[in-house]
Amino acid sequence: MFKKILIANRGEIALRIIRTCREMGIKTVAIYSTADRDSLHVRFADEAVCIGPPASRLSYLNIPNIISAAEVTGADAIHPGYGFLSENAEFSQICADYGIKFIGATAEQINGMGDKATAKATMRSAGVPVIPGSEGLLESVEQGKKLAAEMGYPVIIKATAGGGGRGMRIIHNEDGFEKAWNDARTESAAAFGNDGLYLEKFVEEPRHIEIQIIGDQYGKVCHLSERDCSIQRRHQKLVEETPSPIITPELRNRMGEAAIKGAQAIGYEGAGTVEFLVDKHGDFYFMEMNTRIQVEHPITEEVTDFDLIKEQIKVAAGEPISGQNYTPKLYAMECRINAEDPANNFRPSPGKITNLHFPGGHGVRIDSHVYSGYTIPPNYDSMIAKLIVSGQSREEVVTRMKRALQEFVIEGIKTTIPFHIKLMDDPGFRSGHFTTKFLESFDFSDL
Repeated sequence: MFKKILIANRGEIALRIIRTCREMGIKTVAIYSTADRDSLHVRFADEAVCIGPPASRLSYLNIPNIISAAEVTGADAIHPGYGFLSENAEFSQICADYGIKFIGATAEQINGMGDKATAKATMRSAGVPVIPGSEGLLESVEQGKKLAAEMGYPVIIKATAGGGGRGMRIIHNEDGFEKAWNDARTESAAAFGNDGLYLEKFVEEPRHIEIQIIGDQYGKVCHLSERDCSIQRRHQKLVEETPSPIITPELRNRMGEAAIKGAQAIGYEGAGTVEFLVDKHGDFYFMEMNTRIQVEHPITEEVTDFDLIKEQIKVAAGEPISGQNYTPKLYAMECRINAEDPANNFRPSPGKITNLHFPGGHGVRIDSHVYSGYTIPPNYDSMIAKLIVSGQSREEVVTRMKRALQEFVIEGIKTTIPFHIKLMDDPGFRSGHFTTKFLESFDFSDL
């Protein structure tokens, strides 16, 4: 087992990793930018090293400084959390070259799944259902038009290096194809330095369902059931739940087996998530694989009583997994509490928290790094807390979530709490009958 782990991240996920390491008797090293010197992960780690100024590229994305911090402190492993360098193949390989264990996927595995076109081809060859579309990247707009006509509209163009909805365009007829093609290429090149595009059949009335998997160094992979991430705005998740209201035991088994097949096809090691779209007919299609821990991992922990961070560390240290597939024993839901103003197009709201009260009670969990008097910097992601609620039924969870949200007090900044409270009362949401487009018709005017 590792003696000391450097956490190459910040905020609530860094604090989450520190807590598990402390329970396992492992020393921790926090890294931080000058903007984060007062963050709780810095206070609670055994050691802390400042690695640069506020800008991410000069601090949390600064590989030489992070490796230097690991060497200076004698860390024998690095946990990247999520975001930042968690899916950076170069960073994974550099850690290996320096004899520091990267608690995550290998460079080869990240490369195999990081490029969406390559990932799709890998999954197709493993027998995992994929959305009909181009075999690799499109070479020209004419090729795209021809394929779209064969598949039938609507279709969707996606950037191979994309994320967060950038480089993505839905096309309903041939007349709009060329403009969408040019716009997507321009946006993708600007955002990712890569203008490669691929084409897919557009899945109508989709649900975003992901399967949590764990793989060890000996070829074993198991799944820990699904999470429904369909409540999202501009492809950014806001609420996640498990089990999904639309997933039957039979469909869960089929999706779980497909996720395991895909992970085994690349010899996957560590925690990962295989993401699918499920259409109105109950057919599912591979979308992408995240080769890291997810923001929403706590809801899986709550319904399976399984510490995913602990399992990540154990697998990275060479211990085998049990090989058991888990099914939910309870229901759980997570609301992402962001420093944003939902009444003004979710405009970021950094600043000082003047008063803070976390909710409590049975079945309520808070993952957060903020406190009263803490100043939220404008340099990073706006998520400041995750409110996780569990219960015996979905109805109980929704009711409990609303109660917990009403207890949640954050003053001095705007947050997404008013939006979440209204969502919990929405009949469409409470019924469980919604798609990834649900929030496009949601009324934000009275928040």
